[in-house]
Amino acid sequence: MSEFATPDTTPDAERGARVARDDRAHVFHSWSAQALIKPLPIAAASGSHFWDFDGNRYLDFSSQLVNVNIGYQHPKLVAAIQEAAARQCTIAPSFADESRSEAARLIAERAPGNLDKVFFTNGGAEATENAMRMARLHTGRHKVLATYRSYHGATAGSITATGDPRRWANEPGVPGIVHFWGPYPYRSPFHASSAAEECERALQHLRDVIMVEGPSTIAAVMLETVVGTNGILVPPDGYLAGVREICDEHGIVWIADEVMAGFGRCGEWFAVDHWGVTPDLICFAKGVNSGYVPLGGVVISEPIAQTFEERVFPGGLTYSGHPLACASAVASIRIFEEEGILENVRKVSDTVIAPRLAEIAAKHPSVGEVRGLGYFWALELVRDPGTREPLVPYNASGAAAGPMNEFAAAAKAEGLWPFVHFNRTHVVPPCTTTAEEMAEGLDILDRALDAADRHVV
Repeated sequence: MSEFATPDTTPDAERGARVARDDRAHVFHSWSAQALIKPLPIAAASGSHFWDFDGNRYLDFSSQLVNVNIGYQHPKLVAAIQEAAARQCTIAPSFADESRSEAARLIAERAPGNLDKVFFTNGGAEATENAMRMARLHTGRHKVLATYRSYHGATAGSITATGDPRRWANEPGVPGIVHFWGPYPYRSPFHASSAAEECERALQHLRDVIMVEGPSTIAAVMLETVVGTNGILVPPDGYLAGVREICDEHGIVWIADEVMAGFGRCGEWFAVDHWGVTPDLICFAKGVNSGYVPLGGVVISEPIAQTFEERVFPGGLTYSGHPLACASAVASIRIFEEEGILENVRKVSDTVIAPRLAEIAAKHPSVGEVRGLGYFWALELVRDPGTREPLVPYNASGAAAGPMNEFAAAAKAEGLWPFVHFNRTHVVPPCTTTAEEMAEGLDILDRALDAADRHVV
């Protein structure tokens, strides 16, 4: 793989203070109570690391928002954006653009089945929003089913489809969204005693929801292929195939939200490839170009694309398929192939992450379960291993979130930036992270979990 350059990380406290001062004076941050946050000023980043203005280095086990799949400042990707900017910085979506055309072709060629057209957006929320619109117009129906443990974005429709607490403050949302329970063997909503039983009962639950909602009213079932922020919930074998069968039976569109799980995160171009299934629509963003320039989109199956051959699709964005963003996607896909990044994810997952996390789970009573695949893992932390009581309550904040905050602080003190959500920490570093870097990070994670162990009853 490419060598990432080491940036100038000379401490510059004065500059860091200026960045922090301007941020607090003028930047309005998302998902935050503005007076209660203290964003860390970042001076530089390269590969799997970033630095603050005091010269502290952090191994990023979060990939920022699980999107910097190709690592920070990949030299080939930076060069591709520079070349594209010199050639053509922007052009409207109504024109045919070389970077846009090539990006669409490369994405379609790697998508499963007959998904051969790409509608570009600026990010994941707009992708899920437009996928739901496509499904509704294609079927002539209005309802969309989505799971409770999910996140699909923060636009009007996507936040309504979201199942987690970020939805609450945005209610009432758009009409026609119905939530149901997806599989989660460790905390089974179906009282299952095995993964196979969980799969069977979860599918029957979906069938029951469809029955009482009325199959003729349902346009789509939208699922994160592997649930991301809400727990890295890997579907049991047979579940996605069962969803495909149910949707086919009732003429329902299956939307796979792969905004987080796609483009290498699960060791495949698309996570659905791990189970050999084909959705009707795939939503992507994040890892398609690692967020170097905002980009997302929907990969569209042939029957849905045909719906809009002579009928106008009533959706669009000024920056849809932005040339700089598409050029970065083209470069990213080529780099993934040239440097064997998918192979790196699979190899390091099998030889380093899985065995080391098993050791960590056996050692720490606070680790209730480890689950995941590729570079997409979660450790679920508990206060009581017997009852599986979470280390902190659901949606905890303030003092109630103290044990998780202590764990995170212990990790950061040793130079590891963790991804923490509710009672879980996720292992989601850039897909270019080496085996050696991964081992280093997992050793720090191991030591930081001592802070969580102190809260086990």
